[in-house]
Amino acid sequence: MPKVVVTHDVVDVQRWLEGKAERAAAIGTVGTNVVDTVAQDGGGKVAVVVDVNDLAGLQAMLASPSAELAALMEKHGVTPPFAVFVEK
Repeated sequence: MPKVVVTHDVVDVQRWLEGKAERAAAIGTVGTNVVDTVAQDGGGKVAVVVDVNDLAGLQAMLASPSAELAALMEKHGVTPPFAVFVEK
């Protein structure tokens, strides 16, 4: 199970952090051990680290989010694009 890091920008870091439980539940369909990280410089760059059990599912989720996931991303202030890094 590879560890994956997904980075992107957010409108408001505090708002994004408040959505942790919802985000972990949504990502939980493709992975476990969801960890949120924020840029040390206080900017709007964040990263989510996940142990992924379905890499194709994660890629599909990010490339074409369901209406429900898109609404959740909007609620959390997520700003694409996503950069995805996979542990090798």
